[in-house]
Amino acid sequence: MDSSLLGNVTGALLLGGKSTRMGRDKAHLEWQGEIWSTRAANLLASLFTETLLVGGIPDADAPGRRVSDPSGPQCALRGLVAALDAATSPRVLVVATDLPLLCADLLLALCAWPENDAVVPVDDQGDQPLCAIYQRESCLEVARSNLASGRLSMRDLLTHVECSRVRFDDLGLSDLGDVALTNINTPEDLATLEGS
Repeated sequence: MDSSLLGNVTGALLLGGKSTRMGRDKAHLEWQGEIWSTRAANLLASLFTETLLVGGIPDADAPGRRVSDPSGPQCALRGLVAALDAATSPRVLVVATDLPLLCADLLLALCAWPENDAVVPVDDQGDQPLCAIYQRESCLEVARSNLASGRLSMRDLLTHVECSRVRFDDLGLSDLGDVALTNINTPEDLATLEGS
């Protein structure tokens, strides 16, 4: 086992999105010659001893342990429940597959931030709960309860746990701007990414 990898945080890639606005599975989109799910899984596997591929169908080359979503409506909260339930580490860094510009500096800075139930980056769009760290023990019960009662918003979950909201400036990453959390949802977003 690589001693440089973090063992106290599990990296979890959420793959089960509907991709309604994109019109096709975002996990299998390609950018700069790499499939998104493989790109994100490789990033997580380069940082953590445990990488989970949650829900959906990852690219065959994506490293990590496959985890199925629990029953319930298709939503990010369901993926979070699966990730927290399957993780063997006390904290879980959850990322969505449609953040192709994620970088190691951001993920490591979130891991280094003082622990709380959740550590969530904030940009000009607000909270970014799909690139955040969750305490397994304190968040799993709340996430399960919210899922069972139909309160499916990830932001709603954050109102029921102790949450540290951090900006790029707080993390010493002001040079990244909001680029690292660029979310690609539509063919137009994809065209902009490919043209950059």
